[in-house]
Amino acid sequence: MPNLFNILIGLLAGTFSGFFGIGGAVVLVPLLVYLFKFSQHLAQGTALAALLLPVGILAAIKYYQAGNINIKVAIFISLGFFIGGFIGANIAHILPQLVLRRLFGALLFCISMYMLLGK
Repeated sequence: MPNLFNILIGLLAGTFSGFFGIGGAVVLVPLLVYLFKFSQHLAQGTALAALLLPVGILAAIKYYQAGNINIKVAIFISLGFFIGGFIGANIAHILPQLVLRRLFGALLFCISMYMLLGK
């Protein structure tokens, strides 16, 4: 795929991330699997690599300027995310691709149902 297409996918994922406060991987992983025909493992790894700092810095600055960031909480979440990402990557590489893809789909389904039906 051309680099322009990659940039457009990144723009879409970044826009959703900044707008909804979601991780861009929610958008990136399905796009990489279905448009680029990546394996689930390759899609997840590529999304993680693409989302390393400074991807969210401009959106975070905007939220900070509006008073919508709790720095202390964000720092502790980041620490847990750093360690948890390593643990999760190790577990993901043990699972077969189909199992990993289905688990990812189930996660997205559960989140969407909670958001659509929750109070």
